Amino acid sequence: MRSYSDLFRTREFTPFFLSTSLLTAASTVGGLALGTLVYRATASPLLSAVSMFGPQLAQVLGATTLLSAADRLPPRATLAGIACVFAVGTAAMAAPGLPVGGVFALVLLLGLVQSLGGGVRWGLLNEILSKDGYLLGRSLFNMMSGLMQIAGYATGGVLVAVLSPRTTLLTAAALYLAAAAGIRLGLSRRAPRTGGRPSVAQTWRTNALLWSSPPRRRIYLLLWIPNGLIVGCESLYVAYAPERAGVLFACAAFGMFVGDVTLGRLLPPAVRRRLGVPLLLLLATPYLLFVLRPALPVAAVCVTVASAGFGASLVQQERLMELTPDALAGHALGLHSAGMLTMQGVSAALAGAVAQLASPGVAMTVMAVASVMVTLAVGARRRQPRDGLLVPAAAGAKSGE
Repeated sequence: MRSYSDLFRTREFTPFFLSTSLLTAASTVGGLALGTLVYRATASPLLSAVSMFGPQLAQVLGATTLLSAADRLPPRATLAGIACVFAVGTAAMAAPGLPVGGVFALVLLLGLVQSLGGGVRWGLLNEILSKDGYLLGRSLFNMMSGLMQIAGYATGGVLVAVLSPRTTLLTAAALYLAAAAGIRLGLSRRAPRTGGRPSVAQTWRTNALLWSSPPRRRIYLLLWIPNGLIVGCESLYVAYAPERAGVLFACAAFGMFVGDVTLGRLLPPAVRRRLGVPLLLLLATPYLLFVLRPALPVAAVCVTVASAGFGASLVQQERLMELTPDALAGHALGLHSAGMLTMQGVSAALAGAVAQLASPGVAMTVMAVASVMVTLAVGARRRQPRDGLLVPAAAGAKSGE
């Protein structure tokens, strides 16, 4: 596949793309509303950050218990069911009088459910598109994510200001229901990619198999840690600019959009493959300036430039798929998604704790320094000449279920 129009000529891609767009819009609108609601109730940067990114904290539990289901459940029913669960959970968080503890219980429950969604969703994309179209497809999804985040945070900011955070949460719940309907009506029924019953033991075995390859292990670390630490910076936007956080979130989404367009469409593969580590450094470096607590216009420019570095994940995901047998694609992508989101949740909590002791600007700089150090340490490792996972071993794991 050579162009984005080729993607939309592929059967099922358009409804899959549109339903995922609705999920992204729901997530951004609901996340901003929830973060604002908690910050108004507690005036705590830590609790506000965790409320927005708390679902990611449950990803580690899902990654160690549920991931074997990513290739063993029918994708259409699973994705529609996850969207419905999020609709109900988001509506429940809008209930008047719900204590902060109840909000966080729902946040963590939704995070556990979400840990399964990444593997199912991106494994299905790997089926819908041909091998040569996967990176182009992920690029388009990332671009869509950036645009929907811009629209979602802008819309969410208006709704929070004009109406209320609780009404905005109900709007997000309605978007989740619309996404569930799009998945159910727009996608065809597909059999699971792999036979057998999901189990915790199988999840652990496949995780160990994927992790046993040094080149793939390095890719996972680069996908999880530098990215996650910078999301810790993003989790402090509400505390940094309580009345203008939507502007910073929209700028971050725009920067991510520009990076994904450049990586996915404009650069040739030979150039793209060399940019993984430089883009991760770009992702962190502008946040070093936040120790000076720049005014909103300067902060918005820094955020925009930095977020172009999120395009590094495209380079790393392409390499991950090259190193992974098709039978394990959903599980491998689910492990990437769960690990990345877990690190984002941990980083949000860590950034919030540092901001509680110092200030949001100082906390952002601390997270940026940590991201640069991890990128240099992991990215400087000499790439192994061969993958450590033998395809026959993976095939044996599949046939033995």
